[in-house]
Amino acid sequence: MKRSEINAAIRLANEAFRRYGFHLPQFAHWSPEVWSTKGAEVRNIADCKLGWDITDFGSGDFKRTGLTLFTIRNGQPENPRDGGKVYCEKILLMEEGQSCPLHFHDVKVEDIINRAGGRLLLQLYNADPDGGLADSDVSVDVDGEQRRISAGDVIALHPGESVTLMPRCYHALSVEGGQVMIGEVSVVNDDHGDVIFLDEVGRFPSIEEDEPPLHLLCEDYSAYWPGAAGISRESC
Repeated sequence: MKRSEINAAIRLANEAFRRYGFHLPQFAHWSPEVWSTKGAEVRNIADCKLGWDITDFGSGDFKRTGLTLFTIRNGQPENPRDGGKVYCEKILLMEEGQSCPLHFHDVKVEDIINRAGGRLLLQLYNADPDGGLADSDVSVDVDGEQRRISAGDVIALHPGESVTLMPRCYHALSVEGGQVMIGEVSVVNDDHGDVIFLDEVGRFPSIEEDEPPLHLLCEDYSAYWPGAAGISRESC
């Protein structure tokens, strides 16, 4: 992705979040220059990969296959019960015409919530033992109500509605009726080790630096934060 495209996605998300009355923490708005002045006091942000995450999943076409995420809080994937946080919260923005490819998590249990906007669509499958698509019915919890749907069917969530996804449940996301602000509440999140896509994709895109960063992505911290050497997640 071009850095200009990432900057534009962040601006769009900030405008949308303000319009919907959702407020991000202060570090969401730090410039690279501010990051360069920070020391050990921000290790938790860097170690736990809090912050902006803009991805086109390696498609080269963010407007069709892409997602804007901001991780607000997270714990330690290696040992989440060792005195640290056992939960994660994200806020996401998806535009009509965009999609997020089919994927599942081996460990993570998550609630996906339509916070505001249009309708959020989730296509669901169970994963078979080899990681393919099973043809079995999928059982999910939609706001406390158990539902059983056929493999590959789509459920639509209106604003305020949510679905609980258990491990090894394939899901693909899209929206209709306008952009959607999406909430995610889950157990500790590990985007490097616990995201399995049906097809090979690039979870974190390579970046063409055609202009300076507006705000850093969580994958940028090592290049701008002086304390990045030896990131260990110990403080999460």
